[in-house]
Amino acid sequence: MKTVAIVGRTNVGKSTLFNKLCHKRLALVHDRPGVTRDRKEATATLKEQTFRLIDTAGLEKTTELAKAMWEQTRVAIAEADVIVMVSDARTEMNALDRDLARELHKTHKPVLLVANKCESEKQKQNLGDFYQLGLGEPICLSAEHKLGFDVLVGKLLPLIQAPEEEIIENERPLKLAIVGRPNVGKSTLINKMLGKNRLLTGPEAGVTRDAISVNWEWEGKKIQLTDTAGLRKFGKISDDLEKMSGEDTQNAIDFAEVVVLVLDVGQPLERQDLLIASRVLKEGRCLVIALNKWDTVENPQKVWGPLKDRMYESLQQVKDLQVIPVSAKTGYGLKQLMEAVFKVYALWNKRIPTHKLNVFLDMMKEAHPTPLAKNGRRVPLKYMTQVSTRPPTFVIFTTNPDRLPDSYIRYLSNGLRDEFGITGIPVRIQLRKRENPFADKKE
Repeated sequence: MKTVAIVGRTNVGKSTLFNKLCHKRLALVHDRPGVTRDRKEATATLKEQTFRLIDTAGLEKTTELAKAMWEQTRVAIAEADVIVMVSDARTEMNALDRDLARELHKTHKPVLLVANKCESEKQKQNLGDFYQLGLGEPICLSAEHKLGFDVLVGKLLPLIQAPEEEIIENERPLKLAIVGRPNVGKSTLINKMLGKNRLLTGPEAGVTRDAISVNWEWEGKKIQLTDTAGLRKFGKISDDLEKMSGEDTQNAIDFAEVVVLVLDVGQPLERQDLLIASRVLKEGRCLVIALNKWDTVENPQKVWGPLKDRMYESLQQVKDLQVIPVSAKTGYGLKQLMEAVFKVYALWNKRIPTHKLNVFLDMMKEAHPTPLAKNGRRVPLKYMTQVSTRPPTFVIFTTNPDRLPDSYIRYLSNGLRDEFGITGIPVRIQLRKRENPFADKKE
């Protein structure tokens, strides 16, 4: 599969073009310069031709963070087979455009020069400066309105044709999202997992803005690893860009299969952590908690006791959540973290035979009979079956579903976890009404 990297100055429309080529909004787009900071990757398809697409941070060299962002762009250029350089047709060429063009000449790779935000005939006629870059004829484009898009696609397609002998791997990767409050070490943790500085990190909160996905393998198992922006309480967010970043993180949770919630061992399970955990469990996703900065802990018992009490009180919907002490700085606990990820993933996909479920149901009713209905008889639970996995979901048929209290459903749920070992993941039980065939017959 060929790789295409989109590069250029800040605020020239790279992320807008990235989204248009992917046919969906994956990258954050905002009028503010410098929204994109890390490399963002996606698999795109144009006229049945699939390729890897990389969005990059805007080129600037004014701060240490900007320099780190440029290094990320350099990596994307090195990985790319084709480079799309985007510039703004409404502004004059500047030193950054020329510096970038010189860098691209050195690669000896195919480069498509795009003059973006080119909506008028006057702008199309004022493109003389673009030729000075030595990258060939500029493609007049409006990424926002898809004007000139067919011209770009026509020039891009011949450059991304995959060899006929290329083998397409059909194994689907596990979707793993790393979430948490700002500055708890999410990006540092992922960099340690990957064994390289793939994601930008820094002492200040909020370095990550987009949800950034990276393909990875752990012990031969394919994983789509997603870093996310730190989630603060929405009521405290006034900046619209931070709101967009938060929504991007929520989407990453919704599409994940396993979510690792990273906590700072110095401030474990604050209210915002509990809100994030509850969101993950409500969506039916697997949850693993990574207790980061464990290398700074002097007395582990002072951490474990209060943490377990807090989890028991606040996250009662899931029993025995996996909590793994880790250090993103040293790599401590990363093997145990990934073992926990695949353990809960296997349980999330577990299916229990119907006959075992009904033996279990009879056992639970015998130990604690159901409550009495209005007619003085106990609420009958006729039959139980598993209707789906991811998460395990069970249906119990009864003639009086409204008469069975939530406390009895929790009793059955806890029994299921203990009997079949499905702890640490969401489990759902639904009641379905089963009509009594003799209800309308006269004696």
